[in-house]
Amino acid sequence: MAIDGPEIEEVDLLVVGGGKAGKTLAMDLAKSGKKVAMIERAMIGGTCINVACIPTKTLINSGRVLQTIRRAAEFGVSGADDPQMDLRLLRHRKEDVVETMVKGQIASFTGSGMDFILGEATFVGPRTVRVALNDGGSRILRGTDVVLNLGTEPLLPPIDGLAESKVQTSNSLLRLESMPESIIVLGGGYVGCEFADLLNTLGVTVTIVQGGAQLLAREDQDVSAAIGQRFVDAGISVRLGSRADQVTRAPDGTVTVTLASGERVVAADVLVAVGRRPVTGGLNLEAAGVELDKRGYVKVDDQLRTSAAGVWAAGDVAGTPQFTHASYDDYRVLKTNLAAANGEGGPRSTTGRLIPYCVFTTPELGRVGLSEQQARDAGHNVRIAKMPVSAIPRARTVGHLDGVWKAVIDRDTNKILGAALWGTEASEAIAVVQMAMLAGMDYRAVRDAILTHPTIAEGLTLLFTPAYLAD
Repeated sequence: MAIDGPEIEEVDLLVVGGGKAGKTLAMDLAKSGKKVAMIERAMIGGTCINVACIPTKTLINSGRVLQTIRRAAEFGVSGADDPQMDLRLLRHRKEDVVETMVKGQIASFTGSGMDFILGEATFVGPRTVRVALNDGGSRILRGTDVVLNLGTEPLLPPIDGLAESKVQTSNSLLRLESMPESIIVLGGGYVGCEFADLLNTLGVTVTIVQGGAQLLAREDQDVSAAIGQRFVDAGISVRLGSRADQVTRAPDGTVTVTLASGERVVAADVLVAVGRRPVTGGLNLEAAGVELDKRGYVKVDDQLRTSAAGVWAAGDVAGTPQFTHASYDDYRVLKTNLAAANGEGGPRSTTGRLIPYCVFTTPELGRVGLSEQQARDAGHNVRIAKMPVSAIPRARTVGHLDGVWKAVIDRDTNKILGAALWGTEASEAIAVVQMAMLAGMDYRAVRDAILTHPTIAEGLTLLFTPAYLAD
């Protein structure tokens, strides 16, 4: 194929997009002696480090520190009257954490021996891209294998007036130099709930507008209801079954959201958190023979192969659950399957992966496996274990008693099908349940394990006792 422009540079592996899966694979193969090039247009290190997991959890942790200081007297500490969040210092801490990690990424990229290219890639043929370099000029590269790790970005739904109202997304909110007095959060999913909880802690008046009948749509109704009640008790207004029909921003800066019911909700700003969309536009993927689904995600099989020979996809853009740890496992799948394509061992599949996740509200929710409803829908003979977090000794010692733990058990096999742990340090305790599930353990083995006292994980020895286990 004749391609106008610079001479085509041939590489063993060409990675387009530097998210968790792509950058890890690129560094790994470059260190092994392969000729590797990775193209990133802007966010060095990927979404997680720049605008997602790392900055948001940094801010959430600061919010938790503020909450603890406000309760100082409960813990026997005096002299902490009227603590306030200093937004300048908060932003500085967030930026320092991000910048430190970005610098570390650059050093790792360079040290691996890969060719790290900052620029905008466009496919001009099979496994071939033209890169408009950020510092000027262009290059054309072709990979023996190509990995698409393009990621996703916040979705702005087609609501009348939304695009013109200069609303906030999870990306832009991280750059605010001042907090609004009030905000309407469109969307009661994981991102919306985390930001609503954080902003409420910082003193912002928060209203959540959620189209569905509950917050956190994938969770069981009882778990969702408990979290929703916690929000209401904390002063957050939660509007369930409400959809925004129109958004308008007045000359004074205030924003009015008109609901489908005709009701109008007014606030200083709006945060849109209704989901994400794949970053596949403008890459001319059809020139590479890569097919997309109707939502714009790259179609892949269970080995992460696309419709084009030699082209693979990973992470969010491939429809992988949108978690960094899931993308990291995509890296392992890709590494194994690239080796298998060269006759080194057998392939690896994404089918049947047990992927946990956490919602970093306060308290936080850790989830793995099937919910009760999912288990019943799948035909399991279900048994439920459920207890209040206040029953766990560690929760007493740290003074965080809110929450509930729930586990789903297969009555016929006594194996754990899933768990939702909502309470302090749940993001750590859920890993214990995951390990038990991966090992195929009988729930009674977890109940009878000798776990360290007093830890949060010790609560599992209580959860599976007859006191909390339904007949």
